Amino acid sequence: MASDRWQSRAGFICSAMGSAIGLGSIWKFPYEVGANGGGGFIVFYLLGLGVIVFPLLLLEFAIGRQGGSHAIASLAAVATESRASSRWALVGLVGVVGSIVILSYYSVIGGWALAYVVDTVANGLPSGPDLAQERLDGLLASPLRIAAYHVVFMGLTAVVVARGIANGIERASLYLMPILTVLVILLAAFSIVHGDLGAAARFLFGLDLDRLSPRVALEAIGLGFFSIGVGLAVMITYAAYADPAFDLRHVATITLVSDTAISLIAGLAVFPVVFEEGLNPASGPGLMYVTLPLAFARVPFGTVAATAFFILLSVAALASAISLLEMPVALAHRELGWSRRRSAVGAAALCWALGIPSVLSFNVWATWRPLAWLPGLSSLSVFDALDHLASNILLPLGGVALAVFGGWVVPPRLLAGQLGLSEAGNRALLFLLRYAVPLGIVAASILPILFDRR
Repeated sequence: MASDRWQSRAGFICSAMGSAIGLGSIWKFPYEVGANGGGGFIVFYLLGLGVIVFPLLLLEFAIGRQGGSHAIASLAAVATESRASSRWALVGLVGVVGSIVILSYYSVIGGWALAYVVDTVANGLPSGPDLAQERLDGLLASPLRIAAYHVVFMGLTAVVVARGIANGIERASLYLMPILTVLVILLAAFSIVHGDLGAAARFLFGLDLDRLSPRVALEAIGLGFFSIGVGLAVMITYAAYADPAFDLRHVATITLVSDTAISLIAGLAVFPVVFEEGLNPASGPGLMYVTLPLAFARVPFGTVAATAFFILLSVAALASAISLLEMPVALAHRELGWSRRRSAVGAAALCWALGIPSVLSFNVWATWRPLAWLPGLSSLSVFDALDHLASNILLPLGGVALAVFGGWVVPPRLLAGQLGLSEAGNRALLFLLRYAVPLGIVAASILPILFDRR
C-alpha cells in the first residue's frame, strides 16, 4: 500500500533524523563533550560514528530494503536468502523488546519536558536555586502528575504512528524536524547574544588533554552508538518503507551529520547562558531542569527562551519515540493482522503500563533497589535498572549480533547491491562489520566499567 511507504526522500530523511535525534542529542551529548575533554572527546566521538555507527546504519538500511518488512521478518527473509538459520530473526526480536523497554521509561522523561513547558508558561521561571530545585522535586514527588504527562506523551506518539507511514510518521517528521532545527538555531543565537560564548566554546571545543583518558576515549566512541540507537533494528523497519530509488548511503550520511550538528548547536544554546551566570555546567540531570531555568531567569526574555527550549526537548523526544513505537506496531500490524490504530493503541498501552514502575521509582519506590542482590548493580532504582538493561545489555547484544550477521553471514553481493557500493567500498564495509564494529561495541560497553573499578 502507498500509505505504507515513504512518499518522498525528504520524508525518509526527516524520519531517520527524528529517530536519531532525541533527548540525548540535545542534552547528554553537549554535556558529555564539555565534561570529558572538549575537542578531544569530539574527535573520538566522530571516530565512533565512522567505525561503528555508520557501518551498522548502512547494514540496517540494506537488510530493511532487502527484507521489505518489520525487523524480525526482514532478518528472517535475508537469512533465508543467505542460506542461514532463520534464528537470526531473533536479533530483530531483541530490537523490538529493547524498543518497548526504552520507550517505557523514555516516555516518562518526555513527559517531564511537556510538564516544564506547561509550568514555565503558567508560572514563569524560578527566581533562585532553592525554588528551581523545589519545582523539580515537586514534579518528581507526584506520581499522579508524572503519570498524567506520561499518558499525554505516549498518546501523542500513538496518534502519529496510528496514522501510518506517509500520513503519520512522515508527515509529522516533515514538521517536527524543521521546527526542531529552527528552535535550536534561534536558541543558540539568543544564548550567544546574552551569554559568554568564549567560555562555552572553550568548554565544548577546547582540547584539554588532562581530562582525556582511555576510559573517556572509549565512552566517546560508544556515545554515538548508544545515543543514535543503531543495534535496535529500528532502521531496518524504516528502510523497508523506502523507495528503491532512494540512495541509502546518502540518507545515512545526512542522518549522522545532522544529528552531530544539532547536538553541537544545542551546546551553544545552553552553555553560553550557563557560563554567563556563573552556574555549574556539570550539574548532570539537573542541568535541564534546575540550572538552565535559573540561567534563563537572569537574562532578558528568559521565560520565552526557556519555553522554547522545553518545546525543543519535547519535539526531540517525540520524534525519537515515534520510531521506537513503530517497532512493535509494525510487528503487530503485519503478523497479527491488526489495524494500525489497534496496533498503535495496544503497543502504546503496553509501554505506558511498563513505564509506571519508572514513574514510581522517583517517589513511592524511591528507596527500592530491585537488583540489590547483584554486585555492582545494587544501587540501581527501577528506572536505572531498565536503562541498564536496554543500554548495557540489549543494545550492545543487538549491535554485535547484527555486525556478525552482516559481516559473516549475509552475502557481500547483497550489501553491495542494496547500497550501490563499489568493490573497494564493499570490502571496507565488510572489514568494519567483521572486526571494528563488534570489537568497538564490546570495548565501549565493558572497558569503561573496568577502568572505573580500578
